[in-house]
This record gives sequence, structure tokens and C-alpha cells, in this order.
Amino acid sequence: MSQNKGPVVELAAKDLLGPGVTHCPNPAMPLWSNHPRVYLDLTHGPTACPYCGTAYRLKAGEQLHAAH
Repeated sequence: MSQNKGPVVELAAKDLLGPGVTHCPNPAMPLWSNHPRVYLDLTHGPTACPYCGTAYRLKAGEQLHAAH
């Protein structure tokens, strides 16, 4: 697992897979940097991938939508 600080990915609420959920690696990452897919929970704030250190957070002004 990575302790390195990776890039920061800012997401719009519409980009999430579900209420507060995204995954890493993301589609914009180069193929050579792939690692096992992990799902990340943004409901409590920014989070980072345990493999590559990429940080994920919501864009400024974005809010999570409630689950149905």
C-alpha cells in the first residue's frame, strides 16, 4: 500500500457511482499505473486510494445527493 501523496482528483456529484462512492483507478489514469480496483467513500470528506495515494474530493460547491 502506498504512503506517497498522489495527484488530487476533484469530482462533481454527478460523476460518483452512487451516494458518495467512486473508484480508483479512474478512467483517466494511464494503463501502466493500474492496480486492483478499490471503491472509495466520500461521504465523510476527501479520501485517498490505499494503493497509489491519489486523493479524491468533491469540487468546491458540490454536495452529495441523498440515496433513494
